[in-house]
Amino acid sequence: MLTVENLEVSYGDVRAVDGVSLEVAEGAIVAIVGANGAGKTTLIRTIAGMLRPARGRITLRGADITGLPSHRVCNLGVGQVAEGRQVFPSLTVLENLEMGAMLPRARNDQARNLDRVFMLFPKLAERAGQAAGTLSGGEQQMLAIGRCLMGKPDLVMFDEPSLGLAPTIVQAMLQTIRDLNREGLTCVLVEQNVAVSLKLASRAYVLENGRVTLSGTGEELLADDRVRQAYLGM
Repeated sequence: MLTVENLEVSYGDVRAVDGVSLEVAEGAIVAIVGANGAGKTTLIRTIAGMLRPARGRITLRGADITGLPSHRVCNLGVGQVAEGRQVFPSLTVLENLEMGAMLPRARNDQARNLDRVFMLFPKLAERAGQAAGTLSGGEQQMLAIGRCLMGKPDLVMFDEPSLGLAPTIVQAMLQTIRDLNREGLTCVLVEQNVAVSLKLASRAYVLENGRVTLSGTGEELLADDRVRQAYLGM
């Protein structure tokens, strides 16, 4: 579904992504794991059209989307749940969700998608008229995911969805991602929580200093001594 080939992205003289190649199969959960500063967020922001690569190619279902602006990438079916949630704090829950439905691909299905989001996250329905900035961290993460789903994505990139959340909320959030995947949504999961990510993923990539250093199934990487020592403390 998504292919990245030899991608390079720099900030001035600093190369944040250095020759990265990866594939995301339709219907898969693909994890991209690594330490802070490894280039994970830069990679998905580039796929999403928010950064322009210096070199390389990104294709979606065979079509070249390299360097397309983010609104066009979104309208092709690539959604992103950003790190830190980034809801509009002064807007209500409902208004945040309506913002997600402004894409041309989603406008005709706004009512149906809203019903789906409220079924997935009943707390959002209860708080529809409440300012998003007054929600708890877990509720804001629900809202960020719901807003993304309002755009009718075929693939969603989740950037650190567990960041700053209590362990019980983290488990619920990851279960939601698993459930969405079972419904047919292709997922890219960027996480510092390596163990949980690899358990969820059908395929995974380890990013270090902007480069892919390991790849394989989630199970293979969980059993890899290098991963266990570097990220799992084992």
